[in-house]
Amino acid sequence: MKKYTKVFQGTAFSSKSPKEVEILKDYLFCINEEGMIEKTVAPGTDEYQTLLNSYEGNENFHRLAEGQYFLPGFVDLHVHAPQWAQSGTALDIPLYDWLNTYTFPIESKFANLDFAKNVYEDVVNTLIANGTTTALYFATVHKEASLLLAQICAEKGQRGLVGKVVMDNPDQNPEYYRDADTETALADTEEFILAVKQLSKSVKQGVYPVVTPRFIPSCTDDALKGLGELAAKHDTYIQSHCSESDWEHGYVQDRFDKNDAFALHDFGLLREKSVMAHCNFLNDDDAELFAETGTAVCHCPISNAYFANSVIPIAHLHSKGVEIGLGSDISGGFSPSLFDNVRQAVMSSRMLEDGVNTALPAEERGVPNSRITINEAFYLATAGGGEGLSLPIGRLAENYVWDAQIIDTSLPSAKLPIYEENEALHDIFQKIMYLSRPENIREVWVQGEKVHSRI
Repeated sequence: MKKYTKVFQGTAFSSKSPKEVEILKDYLFCINEEGMIEKTVAPGTDEYQTLLNSYEGNENFHRLAEGQYFLPGFVDLHVHAPQWAQSGTALDIPLYDWLNTYTFPIESKFANLDFAKNVYEDVVNTLIANGTTTALYFATVHKEASLLLAQICAEKGQRGLVGKVVMDNPDQNPEYYRDADTETALADTEEFILAVKQLSKSVKQGVYPVVTPRFIPSCTDDALKGLGELAAKHDTYIQSHCSESDWEHGYVQDRFDKNDAFALHDFGLLREKSVMAHCNFLNDDDAELFAETGTAVCHCPISNAYFANSVIPIAHLHSKGVEIGLGSDISGGFSPSLFDNVRQAVMSSRMLEDGVNTALPAEERGVPNSRITINEAFYLATAGGGEGLSLPIGRLAENYVWDAQIIDTSLPSAKLPIYEENEALHDIFQKIMYLSRPENIREVWVQGEKVHSRI
């Protein structure tokens, strides 16, 4: 019989499709030495009993306790790691003022590697404790501190995709916080890419360099062109902000006489490995370009409520074939929890569908067919993020990695309201998604390795 490194037994919830959650009741999950799910086995089969007989009682056999369930690890497609230092503050001012008054001063401090280490270790630990097993990070303009963030992800067992931010436009960035010039920005980016690729050779769960123009206003044309060329040369991921707010969307139209999507595409920045945050103002032509190039949208529902001046039409973009994942957007989004962002994604979609201006008749108030369900929001936080990154993550299924959260619904200090002995499992899933707090996350596993546990 095939030997597995670990075998897990319990009930799991995983996305079968964007709208459908698969319930794997009392399954066995067989993990190989690479941390991949090599086999899933349903109860009631001969193989199930044979595996139980072989592994039960061994150190590498893990059975869930009563009231515990598996979820896939969350995939956070948009985190400003340095902004963890300002999370929960200054969310009441416009985006442009927020950046210049609070964010750029904080990020400039990451020239100090001791300061960077304190913040980066804390944010990676915090995200892991909140069930985030993969994170796509913006760092700062500082090459050394950005590499430090990748090293911290590697050490702590999180799958980290990290970008050294490029901000070389003297007209839009303060003198105290920007790249020295375009040539330096591009040289530092290439050195960063090579260093992270070298680091990744020794990291089981993977770390990846990401080409990261902060957004079009921050960058000169030469920088945008050069970054597109570097991404193609080294086959890296690309991340940026796209059509986020009235100000940013309008700025790009004034500068290029086109929307962000087409401007970014002209510079070679939309490709299969591209993830663009926010995207609230995408029109149908933009969406079709995203679908055609394989570019993913990162939906940041909490942050959008503060800074995006709008609600993104997720259901409409999905209907156009655009890949969509979920992001916390620390610190434009105050919460490090994708549970919180899942909930806000559902609420925002309902407000878009129903409308908010009661001075208008009901039939004119909202945008029809805009709502998404909790199933769909769960998909965004898991499988949608995995598809956006083209990685085998976000599902508890064969040939996917074992990235998992163990959720305890019967924890005395955070008990979920489950009273029926045979309560429908989909109802339990919904309660987990709406009511779980960080203390309900008892363990977190990445690539078959335990990276977090609550005693």
